[in-house]
Amino acid sequence: MSTPPLSAAPGPAPAAAVSAAAAPSVPIAPIPIASTPVASTAVASTAVGAARPAAPAAPPVRRALDWRLRFAALSLIWGFSFLLIKVGTSAYAPFQVTFGRLLFGTAVLAVAMAVKRTPLPRGARTWGHLAVAGFLLNALPFSLFAYAELTIPSTLAGICNATSPLWGMVLSVVALSEDRPTRRRVAGLGIGFLGVLTVLGAWQGFSGLDATGTAMALGASLSYPVGWIYVRRTLAGRTESHLSLTGSQLFLAMLQLAVVTPLFTTVPDAFPVLPLLAVAALGALGTGLAVLIQYGLVAEVGPTTGQMVTYFVPVIATAAGVSILGETLGWNTPVGALVVIAGAALTQSRPRRTRIGSGEPTRPQPPQP
Repeated sequence: MSTPPLSAAPGPAPAAAVSAAAAPSVPIAPIPIASTPVASTAVASTAVGAARPAAPAAPPVRRALDWRLRFAALSLIWGFSFLLIKVGTSAYAPFQVTFGRLLFGTAVLAVAMAVKRTPLPRGARTWGHLAVAGFLLNALPFSLFAYAELTIPSTLAGICNATSPLWGMVLSVVALSEDRPTRRRVAGLGIGFLGVLTVLGAWQGFSGLDATGTAMALGASLSYPVGWIYVRRTLAGRTESHLSLTGSQLFLAMLQLAVVTPLFTTVPDAFPVLPLLAVAALGALGTGLAVLIQYGLVAEVGPTTGQMVTYFVPVIATAAGVSILGETLGWNTPVGALVVIAGAALTQSRPRRTRIGSGEPTRPQPPQP
């Protein structure tokens, strides 16, 4: 699940933007976290010109669960998302799986918003932009992955999701004039797409792969960076909290599926328990709880470490598909996946910037694709 990414990468990115990788379908890709200004000590002159002492720094927030455990949990949740999609679509139509996913995910965020008393966004224009973001970052990619897994293995879907950073770099260069590629990032792009060709077995004519399903999975991974760029252009700098924007975005995506699903599907004759539980877990864990975990990680350890979860998702998705679903792999699938991950990592490398007057490198801010 596209990891939205915290960058022009999947998964895992913030509210309508992360991750993904990063998010996997990964993830729901969140709205980019606004850059936090570097704190500076304000010096005010008193009547006699003396400097007023700065207020003591607030103590760091201590969390009950170590960030490494939460990082591992997020990797597992997003990595298993593709297995859950496969199980869900074994009994329910893809649109039904997507609707259920969004329903349970929205419910989790609605509870979090109620507990924290988070207000909803204001303004018709904001809600209109959130509706578009919900389509590009949730409704469309979630549906494409669900349809893709009717004909391709969950392992391949997870690997396709890891290509989001590659698409993101290409699109950001075209759409965002300030995002200029370096030679390292261009090399990463070439390496990444070489990995894609390796996964698909290009030298043997892509034999054994369903072209339509593979194209849908790649299209889903492409939808994430398109959505991130749209969000950056329309919603960056909003004063609402990330939870408010993400919860509202997910709610609007759910409404879109509530309209589409009855038009293209019929009510199931039966409701098998295991697929139903898979859909509930996909939404509550992979689309709701994962977003909350991701925000906590980014706030505690920064976006650079937080977005690393993107590179574990295809590995876990492959392991889950092979060990639990019994999916088979050729040698080219894991080798190509590693090449894709390496290329995606290179496309996210950025020069270290130095804080003015300190000589100390600044902490990279969450990219806003």
